[in-house]
Amino acid sequence: MDAHLELSDFRRRVADNYARVRCRGAGPDAWDSWRAERDEIFATHPQSPVPDDRRAGFRGMEFFPYDPSWRLTATVHAIGSSAGPAGLAAPASATSSPDGSFTQVAEVVAAREGQEIRLPLLWLDAYGGGLFLPFRDATNGDGTYGGGRYLLDQAKGADLGTAPDGSLVLDFNFAYHPSCAHDPRWTCPLAPSDAVLPMPVRAGEMAP
Repeated sequence: MDAHLELSDFRRRVADNYARVRCRGAGPDAWDSWRAERDEIFATHPQSPVPDDRRAGFRGMEFFPYDPSWRLTATVHAIGSSAGPAGLAAPASATSSPDGSFTQVAEVVAAREGQEIRLPLLWLDAYGGGLFLPFRDATNGDGTYGGGRYLLDQAKGADLGTAPDGSLVLDFNFAYHPSCAHDPRWTCPLAPSDAVLPMPVRAGEMAP
């Protein structure tokens, strides 16, 4: 099959997996099902980020234990029209590649155990477009990939949707690594410098 068609199929299967999570709702059962299907895609799909020579022995990604306190809902604060959207230059995983091009369209604000969480909500100008929410935290380089992880990437259908009140679901138990964490042949956009959380996020995917 043509590589473009393979990539389209990969994105469709990832998006379908997230659609099933949205239908099942919150909780560890939906998380377990999402992980199992994702591991199967990674083990068998020709566009898997797992290198070819490692797929036969691939037994699934390691995750922190499910922690319901990391399932948050966030208020989305759009950038005022007077200021206009903010263009950002963010790093990419390959130094030979140009910086990623983003537009910050909003800021998401959530709270966990008395701590406020603020992250820029980005529009990814390249790579298929769509809303994009990467982040870094104090576990990077110590349990998780040094370049950070993703929560939302609409280019691949990675989207947990909204709560009944319209707030954005940010479930860090579903945080996952960019493809470049598995294999340097992939070039991935990474979190910009203002998308850094001061606390360790011991939820979601651990480093490959």
